[in-house]
Amino acid sequence: MGRTVQSKLAAAVAALLVAGAGLSARPPQATASTPALDSAQHLFYSGRYPEAVSAAAPLREVPASALAAYELRTSALHFRIKRLLGSAKDKEAAFKQCQPCPDLLKEFMADVTAGRALARERLKAAPRDEALLYLQAKLDLNEVWLNNSTLGRRKGFGLYKDSRKGIENVLAINPNNVRARVASAWIDYAVDTRIPFGFKWMFGGGDRKRALKSMREAAAMKGGHWEEAEASFGLWEMLVGEQMTSDALTVARQLIVNFPENEELQRFIASGGTKKPPLS
Repeated sequence: MGRTVQSKLAAAVAALLVAGAGLSARPPQATASTPALDSAQHLFYSGRYPEAVSAAAPLREVPASALAAYELRTSALHFRIKRLLGSAKDKEAAFKQCQPCPDLLKEFMADVTAGRALARERLKAAPRDEALLYLQAKLDLNEVWLNNSTLGRRKGFGLYKDSRKGIENVLAINPNNVRARVASAWIDYAVDTRIPFGFKWMFGGGDRKRALKSMREAAAMKGGHWEEAEASFGLWEMLVGEQMTSDALTVARQLIVNFPENEELQRFIASGGTKKPPLS
């Protein structure tokens, strides 16, 4: 493979920024919900990432909530780093100037590694458990997003392929798994909008119109509180990306009822849709 092709492929990997809020954390269907886990989830959706990180930490030691806590905590750590780095174009320079970021990154890598190992161990006994398969794929994606999107480090194509296959496996088992449908829609959207045409086939193809239709369907499905929130946040971000401001405002006004502390929702609604959230 020539240098030009290698460079374009590396850029394609770096451009693959799948959902952020759209793929945010929630406990899997097989995980027992607890008040502590619900509280941590609420903090995450409210955009209070440091508090969500702290709230999820002790839940890693509770077998029933451990895997969900790893996923939630890595998501919150990622968004905490992203917020600290801001919109700097030189991501590496911004990271070096960010005093708390190296320690946050170490925490992220420790949790994603431990969570992935736990998922693999549990899958030995239940290889077709859709919740376990989803969380394993999501942990892989969390690492891909952090490196390629937030840190600008071009790595993780293998993890991306594994995670996409994992999402497809979940949907093969249960086509109505809301989390997997949201993840699949975001991947479909990201590949179509972020990957150069000549490389889309390497990422499994994409279709932004199909992705938006799928996200609308996911947001209309009945599920658990956090599943419905995740799908609605995903729909909001995608509508913003497609410049469907009126529809995006409708969804944002619905979301802020449950998450009034979310400052991005507040700004978006107060500005009539002109102050848009970053599409993750």
